[in-house]
Amino acid sequence: MAKRYLFRIFRFDPETDEAPCFRDYIYEEEKPKVVLEALMDIRNEQDATLAFRYSCREAVCGSCSLVINGEFELACRTRLASLGSDIIVIEPLPNLPIQKDLVVDMEPFWQALERIKPYVMAEEEGKGGERREKEELSLTPEAEEKTIIPTLSGYRIEEKEMEAIEAFTNCILCGCCYSACPVVSRDESYIGPIALAKLYRYVRDPRDRRSFQDWANIGTSSGLWGCDTVFRCNEVCPREVRPADGILALRRRYVWEKIKQIFKKEK
Repeated sequence: MAKRYLFRIFRFDPETDEAPCFRDYIYEEEKPKVVLEALMDIRNEQDATLAFRYSCREAVCGSCSLVINGEFELACRTRLASLGSDIIVIEPLPNLPIQKDLVVDMEPFWQALERIKPYVMAEEEGKGGERREKEELSLTPEAEEKTIIPTLSGYRIEEKEMEAIEAFTNCILCGCCYSACPVVSRDESYIGPIALAKLYRYVRDPRDRRSFQDWANIGTSSGLWGCDTVFRCNEVCPREVRPADGILALRRRYVWEKIKQIFKKEK
């Protein structure tokens, strides 16, 4: 026997609508399904104008993150039966501009992530994270032709070293922590939880060669010291990354680096 659900879905098109609203849809579940499958059925069978985002459908891309009955979830892994209610309220991620219905503009999230240079800085990168230009090598054209630029042969990471950063490598960039963060909701300049946690992941990575100078600029009220440490990001993360733990660890590292600078000046 089919199970009946009332889907109450947030609808808003900035180009045509004056204000957002919720629209109700009756959905019958004939076999166990997840929220994403139900949304696809509603779009295909009841309302082709419904907009939402998805990609892998295997809980690894983060594209289908939504607020489902007040909780931050991935729609592709949330079963209807697990919600414990016949009424299912679907909303887009907060703290991000709405493009249409359940689709939000992730650009502020990507811009915040870009600020911390989210990649391993290899040895050929100098201070400030800038790659050295050929002029810095001071080679004549003839010498440059004969010079063999050495390539990186790889770097073996010990298991204990990997354990320190492994949790932060599990982030799927779904944006749930950024959207749930109370600091982001009141301060658009705040870099957000996962950008700081990702930075800690690279600072702790033994392969990374960035200096303190490369990331000292995040020691501001809109960066490292803006976090309220209410651990909301830890609660909503679908992969249990615990960004707040990374932020606290990065604060300790920042203070330690500042102390080292003071002693260097005294010498």
